Order: sequence, then structure tokens, then C-alpha cells
Amino acid sequence: MALELDPITQAHLDRGVEGLVDEFRGIFSRETIDRYVTESIETLPAARFQDFVPVLVHRFSRQRLRALAQAEGKIAKDVPEVLFVCVHNSGRSQMAAALLHQRAAGLVHVRSAGSDPAEQINPNVVTAMNELGVDVSQEFPKPLTNEVVRAADAVITMGCGDACPIYPGKLYEDWELQDPEGQDLETARKIRDQIDERIAGLLRKLVPAETAGSR
Repeated sequence: MALELDPITQAHLDRGVEGLVDEFRGIFSRETIDRYVTESIETLPAARFQDFVPVLVHRFSRQRLRALAQAEGKIAKDVPEVLFVCVHNSGRSQMAAALLHQRAAGLVHVRSAGSDPAEQINPNVVTAMNELGVDVSQEFPKPLTNEVVRAADAVITMGCGDACPIYPGKLYEDWELQDPEGQDLETARKIRDQIDERIAGLLRKLVPAETAGSR
């Protein structure tokens, strides 16, 4: 069902569309951008919270459009693209994306998604990550879409079963990790630390040692 927006929210959303039209001029038509924004409103769980509609829909639409442009070769990829996928995109995949982003220091670009996304990030996950100086409080669960998988060079799944499509030429790994949903803070910390250990190994696979050493 389409989300009913008040006039002020709609005006903010329209300004966001204009910004995307300018950014992707010569790459995607306005019709394509309008379609992606509409789909984002309808599929993004966080969009149910009216106050955040313009910001979150703009961020999600922009991410999808950039991924589509990369997948179609319209935007070059300067570094490897990594996609983390779990069920709700509120815990494991968010922690993994934030930790790799921090550890890689610009040597990779990271996205995350969920096969059945929640409405918000798990509060214990936010706390556990804050303990490492990593702020995920402004992140939001995102549904898994085809273009982000196509754009990825590495796809790391965490308990989402067969939800993620398989494309040749990518690194695929499945990390068996407990879901922090419904668990206490101490459990979230343990899962965080298990993910952090795996991140180091993944980074070595994606980035040659001489490249990492030059940064």
C-alpha cells in the first residue's frame, strides 16, 4: 500500500528527487529516478516513521541508483564493493558493515541489506558498537535489492538462506553467527567480536597487503 504523505513531507521529498536528478544527469532519466524513489517509499520499513521519510528515502534511493550505475558500468568502482546480508539488517550485517568501513579506511566500500528488514537498528547493537567508538545510530534497515548484489564484488551472508541471488565472478561467504535479535547486550558484544575477527580475514582477501601498507 502506498504511504500517504503530508504536503510538507512531500515537498521535502520532491526536493530530494531534484537533487538525484542533478546528480545522475546523463546516467538515469527522471522517470527511472522517480520509480526508484517510489519503490523506496513503499519498501523501506523505516519510511513508516513520517519524520524521517525524506532523509531515509533519499539515502536509500541514492544507494540503489549508484549500485545500479555500477552494475551497468555507468559509474566506475574505485575500490571493491562489499555487501553484507542478514535477515533483519538490524544487527549482524549492520555491525559487519560498520566494522569493515572503519577497519578498511577507504580501501573498500560497504553496503548492507536484509531479506526481511526490521524497522530500526537493534538498540543493543548500537550500544555494543558505541563501545568501540563506532556510531550506527543513524543507520537504518534496508531491504535486499537486486542491483546492490549485482554491484558487489563480495557478498557475505549471515543466516538469510537462499534470499540472495547468485551471480558469477563474485566472492561469496556465509558466516554462521547468532542473531542478536531478542538477546542481551553481552550476547551482542560477543557477536560483534566474532564479526570483527572475520572482518580482518575478509579485508586481507579483498585488499593486497602492499595496497593496505601504502595507506
